[in-house]
Amino acid sequence: MCPYAFEVDPAVYKGIVKEIKHFFNGGYKDTQTALKGQMNAASENMEFEKAAELRDQINSIDTIMTQQKMTSTDLTDKDVFGYTVDKGWMCVQAFFIRQGRMIQRDASIFPFYKEETDDFLTYVGQFYQKNEHFIPKEILIPSDIDKSSVEALLDTKVLQPQRGQKKKLVALANKNAHVSLKEKFDLIERAQERTVGAVEKLGQALNVPTPARIEAFDNSNTMGTDPVSAMVVFIDGKPSKKDYRKYKIKTVDGPDDYASMREVIYRRYSRVLKEGSTLPDLILIDGGKGQVDVAKDVLENQLGIGIPIAGLAKDDKHKTSELLFGEDLHPVMLERSSTEFFLLQRIQDEVHRFAITFHRQLRSKNSFSSKLDNVTGLGPKRKKNLMKKFKSLKGIQQATVEELQEAGIPKNVAQNVMEELVPAKKEE
Repeated sequence: MCPYAFEVDPAVYKGIVKEIKHFFNGGYKDTQTALKGQMNAASENMEFEKAAELRDQINSIDTIMTQQKMTSTDLTDKDVFGYTVDKGWMCVQAFFIRQGRMIQRDASIFPFYKEETDDFLTYVGQFYQKNEHFIPKEILIPSDIDKSSVEALLDTKVLQPQRGQKKKLVALANKNAHVSLKEKFDLIERAQERTVGAVEKLGQALNVPTPARIEAFDNSNTMGTDPVSAMVVFIDGKPSKKDYRKYKIKTVDGPDDYASMREVIYRRYSRVLKEGSTLPDLILIDGGKGQVDVAKDVLENQLGIGIPIAGLAKDDKHKTSELLFGEDLHPVMLERSSTEFFLLQRIQDEVHRFAITFHRQLRSKNSFSSKLDNVTGLGPKRKKNLMKKFKSLKGIQQATVEELQEAGIPKNVAQNVMEELVPAKKEE
């Protein structure tokens, strides 16, 4: 007999089996309802850490039940995307399916301002720039998304299923996005009601005077094309949109966030000094140590300005992770359920959204699609090859036919490209 064997009361065993069957046959909804009630009660009592733990339990049940629905005989590796919007916020839900089973899911929530389909495309484009997200053999997207735009960025099969199991997967991703957004939004609304004093608490955490005026910066580009930067301003914890600024990067070619940040910080604060405008009490950089060091160097050594400056780092799920501050840029310990941490999340979400919105607008004017769609023989894959080699539309305009051929473009198509871009050259 095994030394660790023990007897189980048959009645107890029967009860456990009954509860498990009940859970998987629909009883899990009762469990989630009970957990949601506890989560809401914890939130009302300002027990935000407990509320977050309960929310994670609810999401874990969702993951388990989703995995049960996704077992398939189709063993092709695929990512499935769905999205929803509500009250100025967007949630993009991704399912990662490998060998017929869902191994992970990810829900990202952020504010948006313009067309939701464009914001969805921007998100997907940036999603696969992350090293941890490799491109699978298939990507499933909702039917209202411009399929050709996804294909132009990703060298893989993009599907918009109209029937069968794959259509159900996209519908499930859309549904889960709606649920995640509603739950997150409920928590956000409750937290917003309790943001009084968040600015003061942030100042205390950093050991600086209360930062009544906060200016935050973020860069945006897609594979180095049309790089831009943006600045948002929060006064007394609230966005001051009339003070927002956006910048086209003028001195940087390709994806160089450090050089872009150096240019923008200099342009912003040299102008503030020249005009005698109000300086901020705190500067936030959406980025890590490298970008903050560049900004500090410009302020202190080029402009002679002493303003507290901190970095806002993100985790692998693109969410606010930690605040970096001080000479050594050490992480500042903040409770994730605190009002000051929530304020930082709002600022980081806002500057990121403002930056990518501007970037999307710029790309719509100078994009490969708008300029090259009429070129005979130039499909999505060849456009992508041009983007990789020349980094920008300007780079293509300055190339010769021979250089275009080096990017895998046939001679006759390269000549068509040059003919199409001649008017663009004259306009400049």
